[in-house]
Amino acid sequence: MKIAEVKLLNKSGLHARPAARFVQLVSKFKSTIEVCKKEKCVNAKNILQVLSLGIDFGDVIILKINGEDEEQAYNEILNLLLKVLPEEDR
Repeated sequence: MKIAEVKLLNKSGLHARPAARFVQLVSKFKSTIEVCKKEKCVNAKNILQVLSLGIDFGDVIILKINGEDEEQAYNEILNLLLKVLPEEDR
């Protein structure tokens, strides 16, 4: 299992368009992937559950990735959250 603690750097957090991009990316992996904010963890492949967390700019989330492609999923998800989405805000 891979676990990552990530601080959201894009201005809109994981709402609407960024959440859709996140779920679209996460859904291509076979691994089970959870995203957690504070004590609440949800299935990262479910857009409504991800939106229910209300993840905003500056929030710290925990990603839990478990499965055969967890290494690739870990790398691609962190790239999206830490590089791609913040760069699109500029």
